[in-house]
This record gives sequence, C-alpha cells and structure tokens, in this order.
Amino acid sequence: MRVLVTRPLGDAEETATKLIALGHEAIVAPLLDITFRDGPALVLDGVQAILATSANGVRGLARRTPRRDIALLAVGAHSAATAHDFGFRDVRHANGDAAALVDLVVARCVPEKGELLHVSGSETRGDIGSRLAERGFRVRKEILYDAIAAISLPRPAAEALSGGALDAALFFSPRTARVFSDLVTRSGLAPACAKILGLAISEAAAAELRPLPFRDVRTAARPGEDALLALLE
Repeated sequence: MRVLVTRPLGDAEETATKLIALGHEAIVAPLLDITFRDGPALVLDGVQAILATSANGVRGLARRTPRRDIALLAVGAHSAATAHDFGFRDVRHANGDAAALVDLVVARCVPEKGELLHVSGSETRGDIGSRLAERGFRVRKEILYDAIAAISLPRPAAEALSGGALDAALFFSPRTARVFSDLVTRSGLAPACAKILGLAISEAAAAELRPLPFRDVRTAARPGEDALLALLE
C-alpha cells in the first residue's frame, strides 16, 4: 500500500522505515514542525518523577539536563523508547493515553516524596496536572517545544492526493488530523480522500477526519504505533 505519514519529520522517518519493512511505500509529508525551546538547565531537585506525554518532550528534556537518574513515566512505548535512547535508566510507560499515565503515576508515586515534573509541548491534550492534583500530587509543567502547524499542504501530500497515488494516510494525533483536514479542504483536494483510508491513533483523531469523505476512517485498537500500523492489514 502507498501510505502517507503526516507526523513530524524525525518520527515520520522512523515510521517510514517500518512501513517499508512491512512491504508498503511511505510518502512522508510532515504537518507539524518541532522547534525546541532553549533555556537554562531544568531544576530537578525534589522531583520524584518526570512525566512525558510525547517523545519530543523527552527530546526537549534531554537537551536541558544531563541527569538521567530520575524516574521517567511516559504515556506510551514510543516515548519510553526515546527515553531509553537518551540514557534514562528508570523508565516505565502507560501504554495508553493521559488517563492511563495518571493511573501509572498513582501506582508508582506518592505525594509526600516530592513534586512531579511534566515535560511537554505548548499544546497538549488531557489535563494531567489537574487530575493528579486531585490525588494530592504537586505537578510542575515545563513547556520545552512548540509544534508549528504547516500553513499549506506539503507538496508530497498534495501531489499524491491529486494524482490518486495514495491508499492510506496515518494520523498520530488529533491536532495533526485537524491540520490535514483544514489544509486539504482549503486546497480543494477533499474529494481525493474518497479513494483512501484514514487511519487514526485515537477516537479523538478519528473525529477530526470524519468531515472528509475518506473511503473509511479506522481507529487503532489502542493508542500506539504498532496498533495503528496493524490497521493496514
């Protein structure tokens, strides 16, 4: 199958490699550009655990501290794998969404042992801080990157859509799905979606795709790359 990959460039290239290994053709067209924020080293004294809701949060964290000894709790396997790649030693993941991460924190941490540091981008879904505050935790949020949306449909995506050269498109977040929907509609290419599958990592992402006339919109059985790629079967 010819599959459009819309996630930010670094992650998109990793997904493209997996698609090729599975026998598919990957067309990379990032809809978000990641810009990391510079700043002083993060203050980690008194932090009992770091919460990461994205792989880019982990990348931003690694840029702002040399420490790798604090427990890192990630929302999913991809973020956890990124943490391992950067040398973090105590890494666990919730294999799910923000609610699953809250459950993981409650299972592994206690409020009296110190604050939690949530590393994230400027736009996030799921109010983890409030949910954990209700359970007695103190959560400090550090915004370490911005995900800047494309202002026009990337050429590879536009050419593949207009030329009927796509079988499916992958969407790893509600925001990416929303940006795609907006740009495709503005470019007049919405009718071309009738020939392809829209594959979403979550129901929230799928909801952003439904205004477009996809041949079908499918949602991964669980929030993760492996489950999303399994929809191609």
